[in-house]
Amino acid sequence: MKSYCIKLLALPVLALVLLASCGPTAHIETSQNANFGRYRTFAWAQPRDRRGRPSMMEDQIKAAITDRLEQVKGMREVNNNPDVILSYDVLVQRGSRVVSDPMYGWGGFRTFYNPYRGRMYNVYYPSMFMGYDNYAVPTKEGTITITMVDSNTDETVLQGWATDEVDSHRISGREIDRIVDAIFRKWESTNRYNNTYRGSRKGYDRYGNMH
Repeated sequence: MKSYCIKLLALPVLALVLLASCGPTAHIETSQNANFGRYRTFAWAQPRDRRGRPSMMEDQIKAAITDRLEQVKGMREVNNNPDVILSYDVLVQRGSRVVSDPMYGWGGFRTFYNPYRGRMYNVYYPSMFMGYDNYAVPTKEGTITITMVDSNTDETVLQGWATDEVDSHRISGREIDRIVDAIFRKWESTNRYNNTYRGSRKGYDRYGNMH
């Protein structure tokens, strides 16, 4: 019974460790000269080295970012005279993830002799929680970087990026949504902390859901 209870107590701790390591890590850098309240329109930059049609993954990244700018920030994509110009970069590289497995000491029986009754008896020793065994597991990490430039001054006013574990060298649509959402959540939290943005009509609630 004691061994069973110890294992049950260890499970919530392990769950907290796993949850803490889950989810994209996002970062935001903004220019002190930027006035995001006056940015209403945007357009996508055209890379000089573009050859051929963009891949499906690239289309998904642009669609995800465009959707959040329109739905969360209240901005509008235009073909002429945008307030800001957007670009993105995507990188998939090898990484590692630390896994923590609970460790237990071996339980078992020991036999003793009772000289007063002239017989042997067994004492059970339950397994005990000894800590965690930490080891690294090879992974692939996908990073998406969003850059926003003021079209009038050519100044970079915002750069946000997030990294998350991905299944292959091609980031899936679900993984793209997760990474882009992390960037915009970080942007929203940065705005609330700095109290510098007044133009958004929508945002994320305290649970990280778009509304």
